[in-house]
Amino acid sequence: GVRRHQGDAPGRGRQQFLEASGERSGHAQAHVGVGQGGHGAGCARRPHQGDGLPDDPEAQRVPHVAVPTIFDEATRIAQKERLFDRAPEIQKPAGFINTGTNPDGTARPITIAELRGKKVILLDIWTYSCINCQRTIPYLNAWYDKYKDQGLEIIGLHTPEFAFERDIENVEWAVSQFKLKYPQVLDNDYATWRELGNNYWPRKYLIDIDGFIVYDHIGEGSYEETEAAIQRALMERAMVVGGESPDSTIVAETIPEYERERGLSPEIYFGAFRNQSLGNGAPGQTGVKTYTLPENRIPNVLYLSGTWDTSSESAKTTGPARIFFTYRARDVYMVASAPGIKATIFRDGIPVGAFAGEDVDPKTSTVEFKENRLYKLIQEKEIGIHTIEIRIEEPGFDAYTFTFG
Repeated sequence: GVRRHQGDAPGRGRQQFLEASGERSGHAQAHVGVGQGGHGAGCARRPHQGDGLPDDPEAQRVPHVAVPTIFDEATRIAQKERLFDRAPEIQKPAGFINTGTNPDGTARPITIAELRGKKVILLDIWTYSCINCQRTIPYLNAWYDKYKDQGLEIIGLHTPEFAFERDIENVEWAVSQFKLKYPQVLDNDYATWRELGNNYWPRKYLIDIDGFIVYDHIGEGSYEETEAAIQRALMERAMVVGGESPDSTIVAETIPEYERERGLSPEIYFGAFRNQSLGNGAPGQTGVKTYTLPENRIPNVLYLSGTWDTSSESAKTTGPARIFFTYRARDVYMVASAPGIKATIFRDGIPVGAFAGEDVDPKTSTVEFKENRLYKLIQEKEIGIHTIEIRIEEPGFDAYTFTFG
């Protein structure tokens, strides 16, 4: 899936490459690249809207531009300046992870400028509670392991969707959970995001040895294509500064790719800012409200029971409460947090049992919500239409989103 951040500035000088970005109901596909190769589908997240897929994937495909390596630096730079944007510097970072420490014990900053002329950079824009971002992590880890000694640096630009994702301790926890070894920069104010003209999670910008953005991929998918672009950039680096060129083996081919299906239920938000799918209450209203379940409920509409305190980003229980949602999907995910509160998960009125996601105990059909993160509640082999019910008995359970796969 693709998450889009609605209302930000358009792309800074890159619209000539992205005019066919093709967004509808929260999903888009687009690539910009150097060299040859086919195009795969890419799904990325655009917040503030529901999920869905573009009607015409072919419209999202942007042709690559082939640029031969030129050894004369002035000529090479002049040619690239006609074709590509220079990568902007990281703006107003709120923190650093995996960058080493200064003598005083503080985290050492990392910049694009210090790597220009030395490294090829893959800048990965992500946020840790986003399932679309999480599905790209195995590829990023594999690329870092394979290419870090051949001149590739990956920088994770963590740009938060929710307020809890601004907390560096939460991000450090996620980096540890996902076993990310490469540097991370907290872009809490969206400063670098806006400088790039970005609107999506995840998004990958490939920056070559001369500091130009030579490949750009929105969303999931096209991993073999992205890796081939990395290899081409590393080959150019080897010819320019010396060193060993990467072998042509594509490690992404060894990683099973998640297959995105059409027609799945949209992403559902609990907070007043984006809770247009609330079926038994007035969307857009904050404050404490008691909800009563209607006799008739329709698919893809959120229903609450009990008393909830709704803020702009989430809805929090004030006592015993329930959540109902009828969906079409294979997997169900929820972004939530609570101080160690257990909830029981039901599927079609029966404890979820064998269909439990990895965060749910299949014996008890319960999940303990603690950290601010994405929880995997239901996992099945086939897509189907089902109803999830979540029963919470305590105050303090904070629900942010449902997403589906």
